[in-house]
Amino acid sequence: MNQRLARSRDRILGGVCGGIANYLGWDPTLVRILYVILSVVSVGFPGTLVYIILWIVMPDEY
Repeated sequence: MNQRLARSRDRILGGVCGGIANYLGWDPTLVRILYVILSVVSVGFPGTLVYIILWIVMPDEY
């Protein structure tokens, strides 16, 4: 696999979930729904903090 992880241009907020979906070859809507469910259900998973960190660290797709 010669694809790199980058924020998607098909973005709702920051493009993080869209970029992860593109990297994995999944549907972006499915990744967004799974991310929200994981963030709400799991107290040990600080979803907002992880999202902000990924938003800063992941490069923009060109």
